[in-house]
Amino acid sequence: MPTDRTAVSGEGFRLLAVHAHPDDESSKGAATMAGYVAAGAEVMVVTCTGGERGDVLNPAMEDDPHGKRDLAGLRRLEMAHAAAELGVRHRWLGFADSGLPEGEPLPDLPFGCFALQPVERAAAPLVKLIREFRPHVVISYDENGGYPHPDHIMAHRITVEAFAAASDAERYPGTGEAWEVSKLYYDRAFNPERFRALHEALEAAGLESPYAERLAQWLEADAEGHQPPAPTHPTTTQIDCGDFFEQRERALLAHRTQVDPEGFFFAVSLDLQREVWPYEDYSLIETRVDSTIPEVDFFAGVTP
Repeated sequence: MPTDRTAVSGEGFRLLAVHAHPDDESSKGAATMAGYVAAGAEVMVVTCTGGERGDVLNPAMEDDPHGKRDLAGLRRLEMAHAAAELGVRHRWLGFADSGLPEGEPLPDLPFGCFALQPVERAAAPLVKLIREFRPHVVISYDENGGYPHPDHIMAHRITVEAFAAASDAERYPGTGEAWEVSKLYYDRAFNPERFRALHEALEAAGLESPYAERLAQWLEADAEGHQPPAPTHPTTTQIDCGDFFEQRERALLAHRTQVDPEGFFFAVSLDLQREVWPYEDYSLIETRVDSTIPEVDFFAGVTP
């Protein structure tokens, strides 16, 4: 990737990030979004489900009365706080969380959940949103969903469908005037190169690395979706966003039920992250404008 970093584009540009659950936006591309907001771009996060079938993953929140009484409601509040930390606009797509099936054999997904929707039905509200917001760039997950949670995979499928369909006036009638998105990217939050670089930097500093096991098991993705498969798309685009890592941390911590302040996301100091890997990584999957790879700006080649 290029070493000559340049400032990202801002005023007049619009970016849409499609995520499966509340908290996904904070663990995948949050610093990038905060950086574009600071540059003057309009950034919107769309969350496909409410995360209501998730678990409380922060031990300190296990006995929280609000979480026990109404986890879905608490996660909506957490999402609002995270969006405020990042400065992004936010919309719910309104589908029911599918949950992460576990066991042998894997149980059926719950009736009516997001992952079981027909693709065109699930994509329709996203097409409508794209035609309303009119983003120049859309970001979501790869074919494996970043990790193989059924809702992540479905978020990928409807994003690809909506990217293709939103510009075709004959498709999805009644969802607004056609709009052509210029570029589609997949997020590479689970980038092995990044984890390897951080791992080696920690070891060189004589510090314990939390990434050794992840790197050793990277090719052993499990059927239940806990271990991400090795990414299949190369990095084409790196967004320099180290100045916004604090906002990323605050957005993560806003999701109190999902993020352990003593956990994986906070194992490496921000200073070391900025020194070793001060950017977030993406794959350019489709473009309708001319853009030279590698890129340092989503909006390269795009006219606002």
